Amino acid sequence: MDRVDVRHAQWRKSSYSNGNGNCVEAAFLGGQVMARDSKHEGRGPVLIVRAGAWSAFVSGVADRVV
Repeated sequence: MDRVDVRHAQWRKSSYSNGNGNCVEAAFLGGQVMARDSKHEGRGPVLIVRAGAWSAFVSGVADRVV
């Protein structure tokens, strides 16, 4: 996987965030998707996966949400 410079990412907060500080943010850059905990923006870990893997993950989760 190519290196991604997360400093150029435009982060978006989950539409399911309710303002209690427990939020996930995602950014799409160069065919890859990055996810992070919004409480640690800029200094915490970032999960980076290929866009196809992210789509499969989101579809799998959506199929199981009750």
